Amino acid sequence: MIDRSDLPPELAEFPAVAQVPVQWGDMDSFQHVNNIVYLRWFETSRVRYLEVSGLNPIMEATGCGPILASVHCNYRKQLRYPDTVLIGARMVKLGGTSMKVEHAIYSVTQGHVVADGESGVVYFDYANQRPIVIPEDVRKLIAQTEGRDL
Repeated sequence: MIDRSDLPPELAEFPAVAQVPVQWGDMDSFQHVNNIVYLRWFETSRVRYLEVSGLNPIMEATGCGPILASVHCNYRKQLRYPDTVLIGARMVKLGGTSMKVEHAIYSVTQGHVVADGESGVVYFDYANQRPIVIPEDVRKLIAQTEGRDL
């Protein structure tokens, strides 16, 4: 668990932050972290968001929740082993059935954001395999987590 007072200023406005060590196996033949690993870290931060926001119990009770529709990553700087990254997630937009999540990956060794991007997520009824309108209780938890209405 990360102490919020220890977060770098670049991640201060991200309510969900995951901490992950860079693994030797994350690197590719060019001796930097492979591009796909960043997308896995985005996923880790989205899961952390579900934990921090309290959305997990709602998802378990209803069988409804987010499903990834799109992802975009801006690679700013290379990463190498050894390092630790802090990955932030915050909700920046709520639509009828969709959400936009912003991500930032911060290198502890470099002291910089090394990648950022966004995920497009759809609120999904898994039993019926279709998007559904984001329920009001989910909207309230997200607003509470973000400290503002979206």
